[in-house]
Amino acid sequence: MVGLLVVDKPLGWSSMDVVRRVRGAAGGVKTGHAGTLDPLATGVVVCCLGKATRCVEQIMGQRKTYEADVDLSAWSTTDDREGELQPVEVPTPPTREQVAAACEQFVGDIEQVPPAHSAMRVGGRRAYKLARQGQEVVLEPRIVSIYAIELTGYTWPTATLTVHCGRGTYIRSLARDLGKALGTGGHLAALRRTAVGPYTLAQAVTVEHCKEVGVTEADLLPMPEQ
Repeated sequence: MVGLLVVDKPLGWSSMDVVRRVRGAAGGVKTGHAGTLDPLATGVVVCCLGKATRCVEQIMGQRKTYEADVDLSAWSTTDDREGELQPVEVPTPPTREQVAAACEQFVGDIEQVPPAHSAMRVGGRRAYKLARQGQEVVLEPRIVSIYAIELTGYTWPTATLTVHCGRGTYIRSLARDLGKALGTGGHLAALRRTAVGPYTLAQAVTVEHCKEVGVTEADLLPMPEQ
């Protein structure tokens, strides 16, 4: 069995939870995924089966599309709603026009500092492990590519964004930095990945489908040309 399976990851599952479900439903065939989603996020996880695992890096390098809800009323220790929230007093909430203008500041090749609670390594150790132990985590900024940000909805304190970006972009960091630019709080309240390259939610199966029906050749998409 060789090919790609696009799965709509449910809330609370890790990407590896999805891989284990797919592997079991496909009869134990070698399976990997082309890009991690945090348990807080839902949406597209591209699973690569059999010889298609050689395409993981190629697919991970493609642009991604996310729908994100950013809560501007508080900071978070993890830059998302799973952390300890620190509410911010905002006497006059920003207007929709001000939020849209602030979003434009982050379009292009930009420097972005990953969240302290991330899988980045600091001195050989995962940053999130150090942060959970109460240690100060200092991560260097990296260049990431954000191709477009659309403000698709805004009712204080939540800004809903559609973000088109390249590999390595942290939407949690974008939420945090958007709050800094606006002089408000900023953390990621919800995240859904709708596309990885040409692979979209329209092609996705659910984990329930994998459990109840299994995975067959008919479910798989062909490997991309290399």
